[in-house]
Amino acid sequence: MNFSVAVQFASRAADWPAAELMCRWAQAAYAAVASPPVPVELTIRVVGEAESAELNERFRGRSGATNVLSFPLRPVSAAMPTLGDLVICGSVVAREAEAQGKPLAAHLAHMVVHGVLHLCGYDHEEEQAARDMEAVETEILTSLGSRRPMRCGKRSTECCAVCWRSAAVW
Repeated sequence: MNFSVAVQFASRAADWPAAELMCRWAQAAYAAVASPPVPVELTIRVVGEAESAELNERFRGRSGATNVLSFPLRPVSAAMPTLGDLVICGSVVAREAEAQGKPLAAHLAHMVVHGVLHLCGYDHEEEQAARDMEAVETEILTSLGSRRPMRCGKRSTECCAVCWRSAAVW
């Protein structure tokens, strides 16, 4: 499968995981849900709070920065369709990881997987859709090496540190 990921850093902390890991997580998510997987392009942009807040307000009508925004795009080429763009706010993801007692890479992996699933048509607006999306996230994160993703019973974005410890991919 030809899966092209461009990672852009408008903001980056010193301990931020490598772009290659982000690409691996995105590819795993896409491969798990695309049927059949076709060649696609994806851009992941890591931004600061000001850019995240501006995009969140403009496109979702919500104030403040958020962890991940997904922007599905129409294909620009039949040879390499564009899946879309993910915009990840590095400082929000880092704060959430710290508050939840997770390694930064574990929470970032979850946000990348979560964003790719949105680009592939998943959502969590209704309870059953949220359960379905979380089940797919759990399957993908487990395939990436997380031993117990989201088994604590909390919503996926609030999952506890015990569920994320000792994962091979982080």
